[in-house]
Amino acid sequence: MAEQREATVLVVDDDLIERLLRGDSVANVQKPKREIESSSFAKTLELVTAGRLDEAIEELTKAVAEGKHLADIHAALGHLWFEKRDWARAGEHYRAVLEKEPGLATAHYNLALAFERQGQIENAAAEFEAALKTDPKRWQANLGQGLCLLKLGQASDARTCFDAALTDSAGQNQDRIFAGKAVALHELGELDEAAAIYQRLLPADPNSPELLANLISISIVKKDDARTKELAERLLKVQPGSRHALEGLAAVAMARGDFQAAVQHGTQLAKAAPDFYEARFHLGVALQKVGRLEQAAAAYREAAGLRPDASEAWANLGAVLQERGDLDGARTAYERALTVTPEMPGLLWNLALLAEKQANGKDAERYLTQLVAKHPDWEDASFRLGVLQLEGGDCTSAVGSFEAALKKRPDWADATLNLGLAYWQFGDLESAAEFLDKVVKLDPKNVEALRAAAAITVERGNAASARDYEQRFRAAGGICPELSYNTGLILQKTGDHEAAVHCYEKAVEQKPDFAEALLNLGHALKATGKEEAARQAWSQAVAANADLAAAYFQ
Repeated sequence: MAEQREATVLVVDDDLIERLLRGDSVANVQKPKREIESSSFAKTLELVTAGRLDEAIEELTKAVAEGKHLADIHAALGHLWFEKRDWARAGEHYRAVLEKEPGLATAHYNLALAFERQGQIENAAAEFEAALKTDPKRWQANLGQGLCLLKLGQASDARTCFDAALTDSAGQNQDRIFAGKAVALHELGELDEAAAIYQRLLPADPNSPELLANLISISIVKKDDARTKELAERLLKVQPGSRHALEGLAAVAMARGDFQAAVQHGTQLAKAAPDFYEARFHLGVALQKVGRLEQAAAAYREAAGLRPDASEAWANLGAVLQERGDLDGARTAYERALTVTPEMPGLLWNLALLAEKQANGKDAERYLTQLVAKHPDWEDASFRLGVLQLEGGDCTSAVGSFEAALKKRPDWADATLNLGLAYWQFGDLESAAEFLDKVVKLDPKNVEALRAAAAITVERGNAASARDYEQRFRAAGGICPELSYNTGLILQKTGDHEAAVHCYEKAVEQKPDFAEALLNLGHALKATGKEEAARQAWSQAVAANADLAAAYFQ
C-alpha cells in the first residue's frame, strides 16, 4: 500500500479486497490502520461504516480535486467501486494508483481482479504476474494467475501457479487452489490425480455441480459406465436438466448399445444445451442406429450448423441421405466434408461408390485415383479403380491397379481374375493364362475364371486345354454355348471330330437355335461317318438360319 507520509493515513486496509471476495461488507471494517488528517477521509470512513457507499464515493471524488494523497484516495475509490461491483470504474482507480506508485503489489493484484471480472483474462494474468514480481509470496496472486492461465488454455503453466499457491498458503483454506489444480491436471490428461482431488473436495460440498460434472467427464473418458451413471443421477437431483448429467447418461446408453435410451437422453440434452455441438452429433448417431433416418439427418444438419467445419457431421449426414436414397444430397454432404478434411480417405471412398451408383464412372475413377494416391495400401480402392479402368478400356492402368491390390492380398481371387482379364484385353495371352490358372487353383469352381481360361486356350489354339477347361466350366455350372462352340471348332481343326461333336451338342443343348453350331455339328458328324445325323443337323441349321443353306454345299 502507500508509504506513510507525515500526518496522513491509509484509509482502507490491505485485507479489504480479501474480505470483499469472501462476501464481507465494507461495514465490517472496524477501523483504519492509522489516524487520518483529511476531513474528507474521516467523513468517508463514517459513510462507509454506515453502508452509505454512494455518498462515500462522492466525498472521495471531491477529495481528488484537492490533489493530496491521490494514491490513497484512488485506492479507496477502487475498493468502493469493487464493493458496488462496477469492475470497470474500480480498474480505472487502481490504474490511477499505479500511475502514482508504480509496482505497488496490492494495486496490481486488485487491478487484476477487476480485469478478470470484466472478462479481460490476458490483462488480468499480466497484472497478477506484476503483483508477484513485487510480492512473490502473495499466494492469492498465484491462484488468480493460475485461474486466468486455465482460461487461456495454458494448463501446464497454471499448474505451476497452483503449486506455488499451495506452498505459500500453508494454514489457509486451500480448497479453491486444489480445485484449480485438479482442473489443470484434468486438462493435461492426468485423470487419476485430478479425480482424486475432486473426490477429496466432494465431502465438503457433496452437491457441488462443478465437482460432480468434472468427475462425470473423467468417468466418461475412462469408460466407467457404472460410475458415470451414479454421478449423473446424483447431479440431476441437484441440478435438474444438467447438461453434464444428461451427457453422462447419453454416453452410458450409447456404450451399452441402448440406442433408444441414448435418443431419449440426447433429445433432453439438445434442449438443455442447444448450442452444444456434441449433443446434436451424438443424437444423430443414436437416431441413425434406431433407424429414424429423417430425424438423424436433421440432427446432423443442426450439428453442422453449429460447427460448419465438423467433417464428421457432414460425412454422417451424407451416409444417412445415401441410405434414404437421396444420392444428390449425399454427394453434396460428402463433398462439403471433403472441403474440410481433404485427407479423409473414407469420404473419397464413399464419393466413389456413390458416383458408381449414379453411373458416373469418370467421377468414381477420379475419386479413387485421389484415394490410392494418398493411401496406396487401400487395396479395395485399388481394386475398384482397376475395375473401372478395365471397363473403360484402359488395360494398362487396370493392370497396375490390380497388381497394387494384390501386393496387399496376394491370394485375392477376384483381383487375380481381373488382372488376368486385363492382360487378356491387353493382348498378353501368356500372362492372362498364368493369372487365370492361379484363380482356378485358388477356387476350382470359379465359373468366370474357367470361362476366360477356356476362351484363352481356344484363342491360343491349345485344343486339349480348351476341352479340359470347357468341361470343368460346365461341371461348375457354367452355361456358355459360344464357349462350347469355339472349343468344338478348335477340336475339329485338330481332327478330333468325336470330341468336337460332343462340344457342338452341348452348345446346341444350351442354345437350340444356334445355327452355326448345328452346321458344324453336321460336318463333324459326317466326318465320323454319321451322315444321317449330319443331314438332320444341317436341316435344323437351315431352319434356324436360312442364309446358312449355302454353307451346306461347302
